[in-house]
Parts: sequence; C-alpha cells; structure tokens
Amino acid sequence: MGFQLQTKDFIRYFQEAREVIAAQRDYVTELDSTTGDGDHWVNVNMGFEKITALSKELEDMTLADMFKKVGMTMYSAVGGSSGALYGSGYMAAGRACAGKAVLDVHGLYEVYDAMLQEIMKRGKTEPGQKTMIDALYPALRAYREGLDAGRCDEEIIQDFMEGAANGAKRTKEMEAVKGRASYRSDKGVGHLDPGAVTMAMQLECMGNMILNTLKQKTGGDTYDEENTILRTR
Repeated sequence: MGFQLQTKDFIRYFQEAREVIAAQRDYVTELDSTTGDGDHWVNVNMGFEKITALSKELEDMTLADMFKKVGMTMYSAVGGSSGALYGSGYMAAGRACAGKAVLDVHGLYEVYDAMLQEIMKRGKTEPGQKTMIDALYPALRAYREGLDAGRCDEEIIQDFMEGAANGAKRTKEMEAVKGRASYRSDKGVGHLDPGAVTMAMQLECMGNMILNTLKQKTGGDTYDEENTILRTR
C-alpha cells in the first residue's frame, strides 16, 4: 500500500522540519560561520517558524495554494539568497500539483523535481557547485531510479533519504562556485555546505514522516531516527 499525502501531511512535515532545524542552531551556525556569513540558520529557521505559524490558515487550502503560500512566506521571511531560492522553489511545487488533492509516490517526485529545476534556474547553479541542490539532486536521482525500477514506496523513500544525506556529505570535497566560500583560497574544500546540510535535514524529515505513515498502515514500528546528516560532525 502506497502513501497519499494531503495538505495536512505537509503541515505536519513543516512542523517536524522546524523542530529539527531549530535544534541544530549551533551546528549549522558553526558550519556557516566557517565558510559563509554565519546567518544561514537564522534565515532558514525564521522561514520555518513563519510557515508553522500559518498552520491553521493552511489547513483549508489545496496543495497548490498551500505551496504557493509557503513560497510567498519564504520570499518575505527568509533573508539572503535562500529566501528567493526556497520561495521560487515552493511556488514551482504549487504549479506542479495544480488540481491534485493528494500526492502519491509519483506526484511527490514531480513536486520535488519542479522545485529542483526552479532552484537551479533561479540560482544559476548546477550539481557539484557546493549548494543546497547537492542534497536535493542526488536524493531525486535515487528517487527516479527507484520509480523506474518499480521499487515499493518504502524502498524509494529510504533511497531518497540516503541520497540526500550522502549528497550533503559529499559537499565537503567540493569547491564552492558561489557565495562567500568561493572567495576563500581553499574554495571551502574540507567543509560541509550549510545549505546542503539543512536541505538534507528537511528531506529526511519528509522521508521519516512518509515511512512512519506507511508503517502505521501496516501496523509496524514507527521510525524515530536522528537525521543521518547530523552524524557528519
């Protein structure tokens, strides 16, 4: 039995992602202070706080309208380039699910792929340049491979999460092409990209929520795991 995500499920996801990101203030700030401006956690955390504050308003919205509202909130609440990238990404997600009441395993892929394409377009960036998409791109590549191979939803989501975590970890060996890290003599090599790390945290929150939903349907034990990207300290 596969998953079927509704607006209420995404509201729960945003709440869980906010909790994870809030708890990692020191870790993310330390990462960003080494190679960036040191404000990445503040910006992303603010975005998720604003989104979760809208939970009651979002409840009665369609998926498309919810993503549009989330995108507009990210635009206005998140500082720096992250606000524009997350904002445009979520608005693209809204367009991708127009007319849909639920998202199954194929629909969720389409939503995340729309986000990825919009973020790459808006940020003028590609995989391998030490940015947030270095978590999102490999996660979706693993997701696509699972769909093409006809794997079950649980296996696809597990691969999706693993792809996100491993992608974020690999940024440690990448040279930064954009941002303050690109001006360092070492191009940030030897340091994780904070944007990829927080993206991986979010994708793993989504994955754990879905896996728990699937386990509850079958009467199995629920997942209660720390995000694997946090083990890269």
